[in-house]
Amino acid sequence: MTEEELRQRVAVAKKFMGALPFCHALDMRIDEAGISEAVMSMPYDPQIVGDPETGVVHGGAVSALMDTCCGFAVNLHPECVGATATIDLRMDYMRPARPEERIFAKAHVYKATRTVAFVRAIAYEDDPENPVATATGAFVFNKSSKAGKDKSADKSGAAA
Repeated sequence: MTEEELRQRVAVAKKFMGALPFCHALDMRIDEAGISEAVMSMPYDPQIVGDPETGVVHGGAVSALMDTCCGFAVNLHPECVGATATIDLRMDYMRPARPEERIFAKAHVYKATRTVAFVRAIAYEDDPENPVATATGAFVFNKSSKAGKDKSADKSGAAA
């Protein structure tokens, strides 16, 4: 993937996020984008607090951020040629997010088959080594028909 292709995919993702009410409501932003990986974040907001006594952000907001970041990482895979959707997402919460702090999500695609991309992610405030939550997920993946074309035919020329 060239730098220009990466810039174009980030621009499309920003447009897509702008059209989704929940991304707008959570004020999500793209902080970093690379090949098959992304970092996104959202600010603390009293409207997304899950426990008014402590000010802790609701786990659903953290989950939405991580799910969106994972999907964005899939779209940044060099062989991705179509839209994605979450098939499965497992969240493990390690601790509550600290009140008044921006929450980041970092996701990367660690394996992509012809139809499924597998992603890992973490949510954290200022230190990725001290995560709020981790996630693993499977996402719909539309692999480029050019990818692996030589590998899919046997010696007779028949598709494997």
